[in-house]
Amino acid sequence: MKLSIIVPTLNEAERIPALIDRLRREDPDSDILVIDGGSTDGTVAMALKAGARAIRSARGRGQQLALGAEVAEGDVFLFLHADSRLAPGSLDALREAMAAPHVVGGNFRILFDGNSPFDRWLTRFYAWFRRFGLYYGDSAIFVRRDALQRMGGLRPIALMEDYDLCRRLERSGKTVCITEPPVTTSSRRFEGRWPPRIVTGWLLIHLLYYLGVSPDVLARLYRSERRTGKTGKRPQRNALSRTPSASENVHGDT
Repeated sequence: MKLSIIVPTLNEAERIPALIDRLRREDPDSDILVIDGGSTDGTVAMALKAGARAIRSARGRGQQLALGAEVAEGDVFLFLHADSRLAPGSLDALREAMAAPHVVGGNFRILFDGNSPFDRWLTRFYAWFRRFGLYYGDSAIFVRRDALQRMGGLRPIALMEDYDLCRRLERSGKTVCITEPPVTTSSRRFEGRWPPRIVTGWLLIHLLYYLGVSPDVLARLYRSERRTGKTGKRPQRNALSRTPSASENVHGDT
């Protein structure tokens, strides 16, 4: 079983060398793909130097992950955020879980690395709603290549791509949650933000998504909430880099 580890990045030069080094030491034969959304800090060059493949993509995690799934070479895809850390033994645990042919994919139990009451609450909350088949990209989702193909691939939507993937994955067959070892993810996106407003924003975005609001609109709302701590304020537009062909590999920095 060959693993493809797909890492979407945007200005992660400080994190990416150590991440790739840890993955290489645990599984030297894995296919590590860094899908970069227009970094300006040398992320791509650092990824190449560390021994990963690197591909340019339009900015947006949904588009980056979809491109990664398109060009990945493995039998099982692991979607890993650049600010998430797999503990030693994680890839062995993944292989063991996927040795059961009826398992189509799943995720890892997640720990947030902050020490605030909100971080500790989030860790408990994520564990609770995983019981209902709900999980997100920061919990390191994995899926068989053939199962993803049967599902129609990963949809390159502007927001909620992980929620969309998890819902379709849960409908497609048996999934597992690897509880030991867990994945640890950064709490940096919560810094300086009021927890009740964070939760309210999540609930609003999920409600609007359920009501059929475009992911493009939701992405603008989400970016606005992240910047201002409030929902509803008009955000500034982000320019997108061009979308490459599926086979276009990067041999230099962005």
